[in-house]
Amino acid sequence: QVQLVESGGGLVQAGGSLRLACAASGNIFDINAINTMGWYRQAPGKQREFVASITSGGTTNYADSVKGRFTISRDNAKNTVYLEMNSLKPEDTALYYCNAPVRRKAYWGQGTQVTVSS
Repeated sequence: QVQLVESGGGLVQAGGSLRLACAASGNIFDINAINTMGWYRQAPGKQREFVASITSGGTTNYADSVKGRFTISRDNAKNTVYLEMNSLKPEDTALYYCNAPVRRKAYWGQGTQVTVSS
C-alpha cells in the first residue's frame, strides 16, 4: 500500500507561481517499486487530465498546455515529487492530484486545489 499526500496549492494571481509537493509513504516494498510519479488535474465539469510525469531515472513528460511553464522534479531519497508552476493562467485552475502506479495498481492522493485569478 502507498499513501500519497499533496501540499502547496493555493490562490494566486495570473502570472504568479506555486510549487506543489507530493510525498509517498507506506509499505517499503511498494515504495521501492515506484518508478513513475506524475501529476494530473481536474477542473470543474471536466475530465481529469495528465499534467506531467517523471521516472525514477529523471525522464520527464509534459502536457503541451504546460510545457515551458511547469517543471516536475523528484527527490528519490524523500520519495517526493514536486511540480513548479510558473506563469500561471486562470485555465490552470483545478484540483491537482499526485499519481503513482505500483504493481499494476494506481495510487492517487487526495488532491490540492490551485486557483488562479485573472
